[in-house]
Amino acid sequence: MTADDKAAGFQRARSAEQREIRKQAILDAATQLLTEMPVSEISLRELSRRVGLSKTNVVRYFETREAVFFELLNRSLAQWIDDLTAELATTEGSVTAVTDTLAHSLARRPLLCDLFSALGSELERNISAESAREFKLAHVRLLRALADLLRRHITALTPDAARELVSLTVVCTAGLWPFAHPSEAVAEAQRHPELTDTKVDFAEMLGRTLHLLVTGLLRTG
Repeated sequence: MTADDKAAGFQRARSAEQREIRKQAILDAATQLLTEMPVSEISLRELSRRVGLSKTNVVRYFETREAVFFELLNRSLAQWIDDLTAELATTEGSVTAVTDTLAHSLARRPLLCDLFSALGSELERNISAESAREFKLAHVRLLRALADLLRRHITALTPDAARELVSLTVVCTAGLWPFAHPSEAVAEAQRHPELTDTKVDFAEMLGRTLHLLVTGLLRTG
């Protein structure tokens, strides 16, 4: 145990329950940091400082900062699927209603959208094959659950088409989210009358994109 850990009142977790409490504290700190800065600026050292542990002890629970965000992404995704299940239960069965609900539901979850946006460009660049395999196996299971959920509401989708729709939803989210949340300089520039059309309304554009994707998938079978 380091001096910093002693000062913070740290005690090594002995049980599975205690380990989960430590992990959740680290994830909570990462969640708070993501409201203050992008993933690219959050180091393991900063995360350790925020949670009140030494870097060495944080690594006992997550081998890298990427592993922290992988866990946070999958937990956020699982929670979203649970919430979306309830949201879709009160939605009329048209394709437009389902895709609009999907888009607006995602728009209300900036943490999940931030992590989707960082996944390919940032988080998957500094990990071991073992970490990547563990994350992706859990991630794929969640995406399959999402595909099954969407098929229950768009029954004409085949299983393959539903999985493709989910994959494209992630890709579209990752691409649109940063453009819908530009830097202060870009946002100021977009106030120019000739640039107002360059502003991106995330929910509106994602909803329309998903509607077009579903229409195409249904047409091609």
